[in-house]
Amino acid sequence: MQVNRRLRGFADKLLYCWHKVKAILLLSALSLAFFKPGFASQPLAVTTDKNQQQLFLKAERLTSQSQSRQYIDYYNQLHYYPLQPYLDQRRLMDKMKLSDATEIKAFLTKYEDSPLDWPLRKAWLKFLAKKNQPLLFMQFFKPTSNVLLTCQHLKYALKTGSKEADILPQVTPLWLVGKSQDKACDPLFERWQKSGYRTDDVVWQRVELAADGGKHTLIPYLTKLLPKEQQYLASLWHKVRRDPAIVSRLKYFPNKSAKEAQIFTYGIKRLVWRDPNRAIKTYKKALKVFPLTDEQNQQITEKFALALANKNHKAARTWLDKLQPAQLNENMLQWRITELLKEQDWHRVIKELKQLPESQQQDLQWQYWYARALIATDQLSQGKQIMDNLADKRHYYGFLAASYLQAPVSLQHKPVNITLAEKQQVLAHPSAKRAFELFYLKRFTQARREWNFWLSKLSNKEKLVAAKVANENNWFDRAIFTLSQVGYLDDVELRFPKAFDKKINHHANNQQINPAWAFAITRRESSFMTDAYSSAGARGLMQLMPNTAKNLKRGKVNKKYLLNAENNIQLGTKYLRQLLDKNEGNQVLATAAYNAGPYRVKRWLKNVKALPADIWIETIPFKETRNYVKSVLAYQEIYQHKPGQVSSVFDTVINMNIGD
Repeated sequence: MQVNRRLRGFADKLLYCWHKVKAILLLSALSLAFFKPGFASQPLAVTTDKNQQQLFLKAERLTSQSQSRQYIDYYNQLHYYPLQPYLDQRRLMDKMKLSDATEIKAFLTKYEDSPLDWPLRKAWLKFLAKKNQPLLFMQFFKPTSNVLLTCQHLKYALKTGSKEADILPQVTPLWLVGKSQDKACDPLFERWQKSGYRTDDVVWQRVELAADGGKHTLIPYLTKLLPKEQQYLASLWHKVRRDPAIVSRLKYFPNKSAKEAQIFTYGIKRLVWRDPNRAIKTYKKALKVFPLTDEQNQQITEKFALALANKNHKAARTWLDKLQPAQLNENMLQWRITELLKEQDWHRVIKELKQLPESQQQDLQWQYWYARALIATDQLSQGKQIMDNLADKRHYYGFLAASYLQAPVSLQHKPVNITLAEKQQVLAHPSAKRAFELFYLKRFTQARREWNFWLSKLSNKEKLVAAKVANENNWFDRAIFTLSQVGYLDDVELRFPKAFDKKINHHANNQQINPAWAFAITRRESSFMTDAYSSAGARGLMQLMPNTAKNLKRGKVNKKYLLNAENNIQLGTKYLRQLLDKNEGNQVLATAAYNAGPYRVKRWLKNVKALPADIWIETIPFKETRNYVKSVLAYQEIYQHKPGQVSSVFDTVINMNIGD
């Protein structure tokens, strides 16, 4: 038996050596495959070894049997495969033992801060906490947003002799949140409270957090922590959080104190969105009895102006006029000018824009409307001069200005100049190889994590190189986001690729819609990220909601179906056709409906007098939709741009009216 074990061990060593030789030979082959030779103008194709890829997938399925000969055989053939560290990570996370500490430390040191780090570190820390190993836990802990691990770290710090004065102040931000924390943190919170850190002021801060965007169900618990004479205030805040109409009954505010004024301010700002007329009436009454501060009155005025303008309320102009131009933030300025544009009160538009700070006057948006106002008031020379300067900009307002002047659009395309040698050099980083390998395995989330880690190690010039390589290998979203991160916006072809062009052209033509519009929508929705997933539940390239997709397909759809590029584009272009038909061929309205929903757009059009399309777009109540429509129009122009010609997209906008 012992001889057999020795022979088997000797055979394993021979096998290991043979695989190592094979791996060295494979590395040379991979290097040649990874960096294809060519001239500087040639694209660099990042390739993968299909055999190695399949070996990796087989080994991955066997990581729970890492002592088996089959796993060892696969593993030994993957020594120079980029994703081999993921096998080590999974093996170390499986059936953890305290004796693994040395190997885990070496692994985490080698891959520190990379995507390989945190999943293993988190699992290891949880294991050490379970085994009650404070010294090892402290050794491996790194600051994290994970509350449970942070609480454990602070408990162990106190247990191992750290001073309360150093540790307990760190507990305050953990307790001071608008929701309940994990019960495992309770012993730490109790010690923190007994040491005097849970003051009435801290409790009130948490009440505010729970009321304003947090979990209001936490407020009854917090109420009991306050002195008896203050508990009615916390209860009042809870009532106002649940029903802001409570503020209209001033009997609930018996003392008209500063704290009551704070609660009233909070409630009235919420009530105006639900019941504008009641809010206005209540505020007028409250001004006679409440000691509201100037800051509170300013907050209320801004919120009233915003809500009333958003609802197209008849009193919106009055409340917007109460705001001083110098105090207007971007949002409030938008609404104030919007109200004037609705009335086409061009003299007032000029007056308002002249009062803006110099920095805001330089904004392309306000330059365009200043020029429009000048031309509308017969100040033609000055207005056209501003329009002429704007027309050189690759921007929504630049395209509008060019069309207004009947001048050709300027895209100002300046491609990045990158050599083959620069591409080869930047791709030498292991995380680059891991990123592309994961991309080819369609593990897009992991691939993006590796990409982001890789970018963190690069200079801005190297990031441009990475963006170019991503584009050349059809990883379009990384190229787009990387250029944006660097701030290089003039390589139009990299920023606006015709990704999935055969599919988009085919389905757009089938639906008899402009392919450039479909490209623009897809670019704006997902930057061509096939696995895009919004917080609202929209999925895929054209960000379709499951219910919308179900109606379009007239049958069941699942996540996998919508993440398929062909399916998503087919349904997305079909939806664009439907929206175009519902809006009598008006592409501006159809675009707004794609983002906000057809019913909202229908509501926005109700009782609105006819407006020039550029003004109507500016008055869209939702900021997101307003910016969306502008972006899609600009993107469409880029996708169908013909040098030397006036934009047909923006020429339509300039000459179109929207509304009754």
